[in-house]
Amino acid sequence: MSTRTPARRRSGLLARPGRTLAEILTLLIALVVAFPLYWMVLSAVKHPGEIQSSAPRPWTTAPTWDNFRRVFQVEGLGGYFLNSVVVALAVVVLSLFLSFLAAVALTRFRFRGRTVLAVMLLVAQMVPVEALTIPLFFLMRSVGDVAPRLGLNHLGSLVLVHLAFSLPFAIWMLRGFVAAVPKDLEEAATLDGASRFRFTWQVLFPLVAPGLVAMSVLSFIHAWNDFLFARTFIISATENQTLPMAILVFFSPEGNDWGAIMAGSTLLTVPVLVFFVLVQRHLVSGLAGAVKG
Repeated sequence: MSTRTPARRRSGLLARPGRTLAEILTLLIALVVAFPLYWMVLSAVKHPGEIQSSAPRPWTTAPTWDNFRRVFQVEGLGGYFLNSVVVALAVVVLSLFLSFLAAVALTRFRFRGRTVLAVMLLVAQMVPVEALTIPLFFLMRSVGDVAPRLGLNHLGSLVLVHLAFSLPFAIWMLRGFVAAVPKDLEEAATLDGASRFRFTWQVLFPLVAPGLVAMSVLSFIHAWNDFLFARTFIISATENQTLPMAILVFFSPEGNDWGAIMAGSTLLTVPVLVFFVLVQRHLVSGLAGAVKG
C-alpha cells in the first residue's frame, strides 16, 4: 500500500515532465557542441574527393589514414610537440602556484585597496585578446632587451603572456574556494602550534585542490590550443614554434589540404582529452565549488 499522499503524487507528475524536458534540451545542446568535433574526426579519415564534394555525407564508407600519415611527416613535428608541452605545463604550474597565493592574500589578509584589486581582476577579463596582442608584442620586445629568454622568439614570451591572461580568472575563481574554508579551522591549527606557512600548504592547499584542478584544465586548454600568440611572438625561430603552427604547412595559395588539417586538429585535441580524463574526478567537484563560491 502506497504511503504517498495525492498532493505528493501530483507534484511528482508535474516535476517529471520538466525534468524530462531539461534532459532532452541538455542532450540537444551536447549534440550541437559535439557535432563539429565529429565532423573534424570524420574529415580526418576521408579521401580528398569526399571532403571537397559538393554533397558531403555525414559518414564515409572508405576511411583512410593518409591524412594522418602526412601530418606525421611534417619536419620538426616532435619539436613542435615538445614546445607545446613545455609551455602548457609551465603555464599550468605557475598559474596554480601564483593564483593560489594571490587568492589567499586577497581572502585572508586585509589591506588597503583589496576590493579595488579584486574588481580589477574581473575587469581584466573583459578586455579582448586581440586588442592586447600588439601592445604585448612591443612589451615582449622590450622585455627581451633585459631578459632575452623571455622576449620574442623564445618560449618564455608565450609563458608570460598566457600567465597574464590565466591569472586574473584563476585568482577570481579561487577566492571562493579559499573563502569557503572556515577561519575557525585556521585558529584551531594555530592553537595546535601550526605556523601560517604550514597551515597554508598542509591544510588550506589540499582543501582547495578541486578548484586548483578546475583552473588547471582551463589554463592547459588555453595554452595548448593557442595559435594567435604563437604566431605573433615566435617570428623567425622555427625551433621554438608550437604544435598549432605545424598545421600551417597544409595551407597554401594553390589549395588547402583539408584532410591533413583536420587530422592535425584531431591529433592536437588528443592531449587535451587525456589531461581531462586524468583530472575529471576533481574537475566536477571543482566546478561545483566554483558555482557555490
